[in-house]
Amino acid sequence: MIRWRDGTVTGLRRRWHGAVELDVTVAGRTVPALAYPALVGEPEPGDRVLLNVGALELGLGTGGYAMVVALPDRLPPDPPGPASRADGHAVKARYTPLQAVTLSVDEPASPHHALLSTVEDVGGMPVVTADLHSALPAIVAGVRADAPGARVAYVMTDGAALPAWFSRTLDGLAGHLAGVVTVGQAFGGDLEAATVHSGLLAARHVLRADIAVVTQGPGNLGTGTPWGFSGVAAGEAVNAAAVLGGRPVGSLRISAVDPRPRHRGVSHHSLTAYGQVALARADLVIPAGLPDRLAADVDAALAPLARRHRLVRVPTDGLDAALRALPVKLSTMGRDLDADHAYFLAAAAAGRHAVALS
Repeated sequence: MIRWRDGTVTGLRRRWHGAVELDVTVAGRTVPALAYPALVGEPEPGDRVLLNVGALELGLGTGGYAMVVALPDRLPPDPPGPASRADGHAVKARYTPLQAVTLSVDEPASPHHALLSTVEDVGGMPVVTADLHSALPAIVAGVRADAPGARVAYVMTDGAALPAWFSRTLDGLAGHLAGVVTVGQAFGGDLEAATVHSGLLAARHVLRADIAVVTQGPGNLGTGTPWGFSGVAAGEAVNAAAVLGGRPVGSLRISAVDPRPRHRGVSHHSLTAYGQVALARADLVIPAGLPDRLAADVDAALAPLARRHRLVRVPTDGLDAALRALPVKLSTMGRDLDADHAYFLAAAAAGRHAVALS
């Protein structure tokens, strides 16, 4: 299950919040590696590193690094003071060798525990749900196009990357988000929460968000089967938002250029998550002005979902400029804004619609 290697750090590359890229020499070849200093300490050239190279050997696009498991000859110091439940006792990546102990926003030691013990709803807050992490900055662009001062919180689920630190998008969106809440087994956000439900409550009442966005982190598990993909969590997020008195807004995965037929038009991921997993009613946002053929395909695919959800056509004037003004590079499945314009436009339209509901 794990491919272990010893390596030597030969160089430091890019660094962003919570993560550092390395050049590591393994058996005479140099490979890209990634370390999370909060977990393993600060690597330096010359350090021996213990690596998990499974994702690297698979050639994964998003996560194709050798992951640093430890600096065995230079372990980081313990946090100051004796271990205490006051430091948090919510264990994430539970019962794996790299489990991390965190302070969850909703546990008794948290300064927010009393608040979260009393609140039961999010007071009508719009909650935008999406299949892929790449939708997040586009949704933010759509919000900021119409409401630059709106407070947007990101609730990161655990269907893909567990550490929020893996996301260069989050690093680039610093200052554009009210905060990040990592839920379930995910960790590394500004706040940790046990579930999507408590994460949404924290977004509303602790971060004081006007709008929340719920997606998985970078990376995506897909098997090519109708149910075998991590994006089904988008439908579950709709249910969580609704039961907490939020206004669910479904961002659709739309593309005219994806080489896989199951993802062209409206992706089967959106059709399954919103058409079969989501039991609560949501606003599913269709961007206006799609090319005629794509628009016809989208309308035909979504027609059966109109029995449960409200289909909302949202104007897109100004959204292209908002997307191009983002401080982060837009990319989905290796395609940038110009290569897959409809995908990012659909996400931005969902953000715009959330503003109209707020």
